[in-house]
Amino acid sequence: MNLLEFIQNNSDKLFEQCFEHIGLTFISLFLAILIAVPVGIWITRRPGWAAPVLGFAGVLQTIPSIALLGFMIPILGIGIKPAIFALFLYAILPILRNTYTGIMEVEEAVTEAAKGMGMTSRQILRKVELPLALPVIFAGVRTATVINVGVATLASYIGAGGLGEFIFGGIALDNSAMVLAGAIPAALLAVFFDQSLAFIQSRAKRTRTRQHLKALALVPLLCIFYLLPGFFTSGLVAGFDPEFAGREDGYPSLLEKYDLEFNTLMLNAGLMYRAIKEKEVDVISGYATDGRVKAYDLVLLEDDRYALPPYFCAPITRKGLAADHPEVVQAVELLAGRISDEIMIDLNYQVDHLKKSPEEVATAFLKELRLWKPDQQQGGESITIGSKIFTEQYILVELYAQLINGHTNLDVDPKPGLGGTKICFEALANNELDLYAEYTGTGFQVILSPPENLVADLIDDPEGVYNYVKNEFEEQFGIQWLSPLGFNNAYALMVRKADAEKYSWEKISDLERK
Repeated sequence: MNLLEFIQNNSDKLFEQCFEHIGLTFISLFLAILIAVPVGIWITRRPGWAAPVLGFAGVLQTIPSIALLGFMIPILGIGIKPAIFALFLYAILPILRNTYTGIMEVEEAVTEAAKGMGMTSRQILRKVELPLALPVIFAGVRTATVINVGVATLASYIGAGGLGEFIFGGIALDNSAMVLAGAIPAALLAVFFDQSLAFIQSRAKRTRTRQHLKALALVPLLCIFYLLPGFFTSGLVAGFDPEFAGREDGYPSLLEKYDLEFNTLMLNAGLMYRAIKEKEVDVISGYATDGRVKAYDLVLLEDDRYALPPYFCAPITRKGLAADHPEVVQAVELLAGRISDEIMIDLNYQVDHLKKSPEEVATAFLKELRLWKPDQQQGGESITIGSKIFTEQYILVELYAQLINGHTNLDVDPKPGLGGTKICFEALANNELDLYAEYTGTGFQVILSPPENLVADLIDDPEGVYNYVKNEFEEQFGIQWLSPLGFNNAYALMVRKADAEKYSWEKISDLERK
C-alpha cells in the first residue's frame, strides 16, 4: 500500500491524530507561558538568581525525550498528564530565556525616563518593559512551539495520542507508508505554525503590542483541539500495541469478523497492562501466555468467531543453517514440546511481575529440565539469535542462547528486541539472523497471506496451520520451521475481571452489546 492509499483508508484516524497533536502542543505551551513569563520577570528583579534558574531550565532541555517520558510514568501514570508535563518542561527554556533577555535589553534611559515621569515599578513593567520586550518573548514562544510539535510525536508512546501513533506503528510493522503518514503531517504542522508566527511577527512591527497579544490569546483556544476527537468517537476505549493494530491477523481481522466500535489508543506493549489496571482503557490486546494476565487479574475473552489463528511457537532458522550447523538444530530441539501454556505464563510472570531477569528465569528453567550446561566459551564462530520486542521473546532468546552455548562449541550473538515481525523475518531471510522464535499464526496470515478460503479452512486447525507454514516457508524462502515448543500464544482481547463479571463478558462477541 502506497502513502496516498494509506492516507485515504485512514483519513479519519489521521484527522483525529492531528487534532490531538495540536492540542498537546498548545496545552503544554499555554502552561509554559503561564509559568515561564512570570519567572522570567522575577529573575530580572533578582539578577543573582538568573544564572541558576536559566541553568536549571537548560538542564531540563538536555534530558532525552523518551527518558523524560519514562521517568514521568511512575509519577503521573500514562496518557495526557505525563505527556503534557514533559512538553511543558521542554517549552520552558526558550520562553523563560527570551522573557529575561527581552526585559534586560530595554534601554536603561527608557526606564529612567519612566521613573522620572512618576511611574511605579509595576507600571514601568506593564507599560514600558513588557511592550518593548514582547517581540523577543514572542520569538521564544515561536521556538517553543516548533520544539513541542516535534517532541509531541513521542506522546503516543505513553498513550497520549498524536501523530506518533502512525510513526511508531509504521516502525513496528516496517510500513514506510504508515511512518510517512505520521511524519509528514507533523513536519507540516511545525512549518505551518512557524511560518504563521513569523507572519504575525512581521505584521507586529507596525502595531507591536496588539498583534502579539492577539496571537498569544489564540494559544488557550488551540488547546481545545485535544478534546475534539472525543466529540466524534464513542464506545469502549481499547488499548492496542502498534503491531496488533496494523497486522492483518490482528485488529483488522477482528473488525472483519465482529461488529466492534472501539475508540482505539496506540500504546507501547508494556504500557497496555498499566493502562487497563488504571482504568485508562476498557479492553487491551495481548498474548494468551502473558504472565501479566495473572498479575493484573484479567480475563481473556473467547474468540468465538475464529478471527485470530492459532499461534504455536517454534524456532525458525535461516536457509542452510541445518546443513552448516546441525548441532545448533539438535540443541534447540531439546526444548521441543517441553513448554506448555501454563509454564510459559509462569515464566513470563516471573519476569514481568516478580522482576527477575530473562537470563535468570531461563537458567532456572533449563536446570529444572536438566538441560542446562556451562558455557563452553570457545570464542569462535557465533550464532545470531533475534527476537521481537516483548517479554516472552526475551526469555526464548536466553533459552536458545544457553542451550547453544552449553551443548555446542559455538558462541551466541543475541539480538533481542529487534522490533516487529517484518523486521525479524527480513533479517532472517537476508541471513542477518540465524534463528528466532516465530508463531504459526503470524507465519500463516502475516508473512504468507494465503487466500481467504484457505484461511477459513485452516484457522481452527493448529496442526494444519503448522504443516502449511512449514512447507511453504521451505519452498518459498528456504527457511526451516523446527518443532513447536508446545504453547499456543494466540492473540487475545482482555478485560478487567470486575468488568467481565459486571457486564457478563465471556466472548469477544459480547463486546458488541456495549
